[in-house]
Amino acid sequence: MRCRQIAWALSLSALASLAFTAAAWSAPVQITTASKAPFGTYLTDSSGRTVYLFTADMQGMSMCSDACTKPWPPVLTVGAPTAGNGVQASALGTIADGNAQQVIYDGHPLYYFIGDTSSGSTAGEGIHYFGGSWYVVSPAGKGIQPDGKVLAGSGMQ
Repeated sequence: MRCRQIAWALSLSALASLAFTAAAWSAPVQITTASKAPFGTYLTDSSGRTVYLFTADMQGMSMCSDACTKPWPPVLTVGAPTAGNGVQASALGTIADGNAQQVIYDGHPLYYFIGDTSSGSTAGEGIHYFGGSWYVVSPAGKGIQPDGKVLAGSGMQ
């Protein structure tokens, strides 16, 4: 019975993620900020959905593909992403992701986490999976660790 409940919850989570991703595909994505302890201020989309960086990525290049994109779908946009409150417009850009454009911030490709089922959720924070770690992103473009400390350096390989 417990396994069925977990499977059902993951299925609902997957549907929520698809809804968020589909919404991002219909218009330019706006990246903005939110605040939450212990992270302080971090990046989200305009719906309040947390965006993450992946430490296995390289400057302007996503290392998350195929199976990795199931739990970590890329933040996709149609047109140039826009900067909301607290976001450096000059740090925003895109890279090709198949037929789509993935949003980058300060060179970091951005991702959602399928386990974040509501705005403000940060369930993907600090997970080590697919050869790297996943962190919420500070407005300075740095990863924020689960204890609230900002990563030194770029946070990329």
